Amino acid sequence: MSRQGYVATPPYSQSQPGIGLSPPHHGHYGDPSHATSLPGMMKPPGPLGAAAPGVMLPSPPPGPQQFGQNAPYASSIPGLPPQRFTGPAPVHSVASACAAYQPSAQPSYPSPASTSPVTQLGGQLGAMQLNSHGNSLVVSPSAGPAGPPAFPGPPQPAPPSILQPGPRVLPPPPTALNGPGAPPPAAGTAFPPPHAAEAWAQEPVTLLSLLLAAGYGPQMGAPASYPGGLAPGPARMAGPQPPKQLDPDAVPSPIQVIESDRAARGGQVYTTNTRGQVPPLVTTDCVIQDQGHASPRYIRCTTYCFPSSSDLAKQAQVPLAAVLQPFATPPADETPLYLVDHGESGPVRCNRCKAYMCPFMQFIEGGRRYQCGFCSCVNEVPPFYFQHLDHLGRRLDHYEKPELSLGSYEYVATLDYCRKNKPPSPPAFIFMINVSYSNIKSGLVKLICEELKTVLERLPREEHEESSAVRVGFVTYHTVLHFFNVKSNLAQPQMMVVTDIGEVFVPLLDGFLVNYHESQSVIHNLLDQIPGMFADSNENEAVFAPVVQAGMEALKAAECPGKLFIFHSSLPTAEAPGKLKNRDDKRLLNTDKEKILFQPQTSVYESLAKDCVAHGCSVTLFLFPSQYVDVASLGLVPLLTGGTLYKYSHFQMHLDSQQFLNDLRSDVEKKIGFDAIMRVRTSTGFRATDFFGGVFMNNTTDVEMAALDCDKAVTVEFKHDDRLSEDSGALIQCAVLYTTIGGQRRLRIHNLGLNCSSQLADLYKSCETDALINFFAKSAFKAVLHQPLKVIREILVNQTAHMLACYRKNCASPSAASQLILPDSMKILPVYMNSLLKSCVLLSRPDTPTDERAFQRQLVMTMGVADSQLFFYPQFLPIHTLDVKSTALPAAVRCSESRLSEGGIFLLANGLNMFLWLGVSSPPELIQGIFNVPSLAHVSTDMTVLPEVGSPHSQQLRMIMGVIQQKRPYAMKLTIVKQREQPEMVFRQLLVEDRGLHGGSSYVDFLCCVHKEICQLLS
Repeated sequence: MSRQGYVATPPYSQSQPGIGLSPPHHGHYGDPSHATSLPGMMKPPGPLGAAAPGVMLPSPPPGPQQFGQNAPYASSIPGLPPQRFTGPAPVHSVASACAAYQPSAQPSYPSPASTSPVTQLGGQLGAMQLNSHGNSLVVSPSAGPAGPPAFPGPPQPAPPSILQPGPRVLPPPPTALNGPGAPPPAAGTAFPPPHAAEAWAQEPVTLLSLLLAAGYGPQMGAPASYPGGLAPGPARMAGPQPPKQLDPDAVPSPIQVIESDRAARGGQVYTTNTRGQVPPLVTTDCVIQDQGHASPRYIRCTTYCFPSSSDLAKQAQVPLAAVLQPFATPPADETPLYLVDHGESGPVRCNRCKAYMCPFMQFIEGGRRYQCGFCSCVNEVPPFYFQHLDHLGRRLDHYEKPELSLGSYEYVATLDYCRKNKPPSPPAFIFMINVSYSNIKSGLVKLICEELKTVLERLPREEHEESSAVRVGFVTYHTVLHFFNVKSNLAQPQMMVVTDIGEVFVPLLDGFLVNYHESQSVIHNLLDQIPGMFADSNENEAVFAPVVQAGMEALKAAECPGKLFIFHSSLPTAEAPGKLKNRDDKRLLNTDKEKILFQPQTSVYESLAKDCVAHGCSVTLFLFPSQYVDVASLGLVPLLTGGTLYKYSHFQMHLDSQQFLNDLRSDVEKKIGFDAIMRVRTSTGFRATDFFGGVFMNNTTDVEMAALDCDKAVTVEFKHDDRLSEDSGALIQCAVLYTTIGGQRRLRIHNLGLNCSSQLADLYKSCETDALINFFAKSAFKAVLHQPLKVIREILVNQTAHMLACYRKNCASPSAASQLILPDSMKILPVYMNSLLKSCVLLSRPDTPTDERAFQRQLVMTMGVADSQLFFYPQFLPIHTLDVKSTALPAAVRCSESRLSEGGIFLLANGLNMFLWLGVSSPPELIQGIFNVPSLAHVSTDMTVLPEVGSPHSQQLRMIMGVIQQKRPYAMKLTIVKQREQPEMVFRQLLVEDRGLHGGSSYVDFLCCVHKEICQLLS
């Protein structure tokens, strides 16, 4: 990323202009030998910065338990511009109050002689109060000493025996073999009683009392009474036992923000007629009416008001970015995009910057000329496009032309926009099936062949066409490739074998890619024969790169774009280009070399993906691994070619086939554009600098994609190169040139206007948290290829603190220096950011396979805002509160274990997985109504599809699951989880407000951490 005029970088070495913040400096926290200040800097009075009048904040006692992995780094080299994810960590670090993000070697039981963590926590937070402060959330202090908490290392997962009902025994002491022991759970009720809703009205509420009431002990974890939960150590016994209640409104609630927006804007018509207006949240259903700016379904921004200068942008460090989803599917009640056809003349464009005609162009001189809104160039209006102006200076046909009155529309492209100036051919789909021994024996090949008969009937087509123009072809493979001739005049399909996998060629052209309806009988004949054809094969090895190469060569020979559907299941160990070895090494976890696990093992796959993009060949990969298959290498091809990666670990026919079939059907049918090139143009003063997603770029401006479907999004970061005008604002135009499913070359245009301001308050007021977390996730997940994970986590914490410190310094009313004030638009950013920090990509877990981490990383890189929002803050619904007479979903609750109840049933969904959690005291009538069995003990946890019982509860629950699944790119696998059984551990990792089972702060811990960082910056 270019360093000139950076926008959203962490506060490394330089104090930011106008903010008056001194950066944290190198040195071991509390070590006198490293405590000297940098030249020209005043040493802050304490780690929390300047105290409120009359309050002295003592330095925290040194100790290794304070050194979390989220301490910010500060570069002390003068003149070095700060930059996001720039290089390896400096040698020294400033300690942070944030809990360590790495499993600690220290025992679970603190020394009885040590200071009680509850007491230490009280030192820092005992005086903090939550008050309302205009449009901000305020944490305010009163007099009293403050010191940092000393958090022990993260808890180890309890042994399975602890999760079972029955007598509780003390675990064995920690040893080199069994690791830190787990303290016994407290006796009594497993879950706290419901909170008192009116507690919030009793201001002020101290944060310390809330933490104590929650049962937070040394581990700062979940309520200790939960079996298998995070139990207290001996230090907990020093004081009286607190009541186990936590007011949910003590800290900002994502659920409250979502519900408030729904209440205010849900079901209404949102018109895009005003520049810079903030749209409804992605979680709010409304009707969007295009009146000159693109719908937020296509473009969402991190802020809808850009700072007018680069200095302001550097000061705030709020990323200036847009998440573009050009082919997003609008709901049925919204108007589809209009198609503009200017014939051979083609689209009207600015002569200088090449921007397309749009509502931002200003017509002058009676309509004979127009001034470009992007570069201010004055252009002649082509004779065929001339129209007179009205008394307002607007063309008389303003509302008759979509490109003048709408934010989004399409143009029919001329031959100048086509490869070799020739009209494109309709795309082709090639289905490539791995027929190795294990796939045949498991029945997977037979399942695929049977399903393809159904799927081929649903090939996508243009709206006005009766049948699909897509041609299809078939290949099977293991260590050699088999091409099939399925020409319509053949009685039987013909197989041709390619054994030279080092130099793959296509053995036939005529008869390989065919019209499905013309060759239907031959194709069905082939699909019936394939499982038996390879039934006697003992070949268990397979190739992969030659398979992709063969598909690309076939499309290249046919001179058409297309998509490969590859069904693969093993590490490609056969001797061939792209051969891989098993490199899954747990010893690399939590080291600087951990990034190697996310990098491709060989350059073969990246160069292969580039060739695919050059020839319009997209690859979608269905993986069925039973062990390590190196997703980081294989998945690079679908990522860079605009395809999709689906993974079904330990695939079992009777359990997982429905999820796979749903994914396959959805992928074949989805809206898609082929052979695409995207260009993002901006008005003068700023430009697009970084692109995040499944993209390939030959230059700095053109994003090339073999395909782009309705679920894929590209996140674009902008930076200033001049001052922005508050009058004209900041304009963005996204143009995508692509080939339709029917073989027509088109241009899809999206335009959006943003405000500009010299007031930081306007910037913060217009921020959108969901888009911000999408940007931070993609930029961090891109950085994991090159940077140590520890450094990335620290930078994320650092930038979160800096954004909030800048708001506190420049936008909030004068208040005590240690007061925490969150802007209204960002008040739930900390909970989302903490969830990102705890994701398995940024924080290794001993029970999470390397392939799963690489899989999730690649998924997030192409997510739109709605999908990333659900992924980082799952939807959590109490099913036992269902009103069977209503079609409305039950009110969601926060993702915390404290919301669970023994008598409840809860549904949790994050876009990849769906969990149905059953409490030990679930009502038998509910169990009967949903599962058709008499009690919880009779419920099978193996099922992945709910039985069709026919009862009101069953019908309602299935309807809810269908609503959640709708519009999600992946079929979510259902897992039944019973309270206190081992599978519950996976479910609990998605309760993102709680402390992670293998490290990672709870939401409250993270707020404390961020608060301390802000205080240091404000010192």
